[in-house]
Amino acid sequence: MNATDLEFRLLNEFQRGFPLVAEPWAAIGAQLGCGTADVLAQLAALRDGGKISRVGPVFAPNRIGASTLAAMAVPTADLPRVAAIVSAFSGVNHNYRREHRYNLWFVANAGSEAELADLLGTMGAATGCPPISLPLVEEYHIDLGFDLISGRRTRHAVGLPAGRRELGATEWRLIHALHDGLQWQARPFRAVADAAGMSEARVLDTLGGWLDEGLLRRFGVVVRHRELGYRANAMCVWAAPEAEVSRLGHLLAGQDGVSLCYRRHSPGPEWPYTLFCMIHGHSRDAVEARRDEIAEAVGLAGVPAAVLFSTDCYKQCGARYRAPDAASPRYLSQSLPGLAA
Repeated sequence: MNATDLEFRLLNEFQRGFPLVAEPWAAIGAQLGCGTADVLAQLAALRDGGKISRVGPVFAPNRIGASTLAAMAVPTADLPRVAAIVSAFSGVNHNYRREHRYNLWFVANAGSEAELADLLGTMGAATGCPPISLPLVEEYHIDLGFDLISGRRTRHAVGLPAGRRELGATEWRLIHALHDGLQWQARPFRAVADAAGMSEARVLDTLGGWLDEGLLRRFGVVVRHRELGYRANAMCVWAAPEAEVSRLGHLLAGQDGVSLCYRRHSPGPEWPYTLFCMIHGHSRDAVEARRDEIAEAVGLAGVPAAVLFSTDCYKQCGARYRAPDAASPRYLSQSLPGLAA
């Protein structure tokens, strides 16, 4: 197998269905017909080249701790300063500039709803730009990986998000040990087990159980789609009628080209949109054309809408979860001017 074929198969086939065994790289090599060293060398090259962020868990939102999509309306000249402050919070894992009056968009995580509200308030005070919070209400299309052939995320229909589950101290230690993904060593789960104070077998059993109960969306390679050529990325939103939003959401999620389709809470008339999806493509024209086709097909053509293309990525990493009350929002930020330590 040449390097190009190996890269493609690692990227496309192991975003999900990753072997939860003591020696996963050897298992992947056996499946692909190559050696363990080849797998590890190619994964390291993909990470160093920015095409993947890590190999590790992707948790379902709001199953542990609390999270929300949030946005700020930032004066254009002030964006570099504000984006840097927002990205410095370890409770932020995605932070993008998008084309709209609300031009800075990020995902914030905390140990509880109260801590999340405090975190957002701290961000507003630090930046002078109070954020709006758009928490998840209903999911129609969840993240099971990004198909490199079709350019969309693997489809799996869902409905109302599952409830939050209380975790034990050992489970929280395991989550912390997995924040940065697996290490490039023959038995990576042994290193995770040592960090979490568990046995290797218990780590593997726990991860399998988390997948079965839906606490984990998936475990595997986490790709960066922009670095893989999908540089035209639009968040498409509609102010769908309350009585119709669920029906329209399920129809929208079933359309080719749509990924990450959700219903989110509207904070008020300043942001009236409740139905969200992402469309990824190689060109802006292609994304706009597909968006119009999809809107027409599902009955959204006449609904008030906006299209927000991403222009800059300030931060993209895995969510860093902490046990409730394990850290205050002040601890969740790096040292910043104007913020007390």
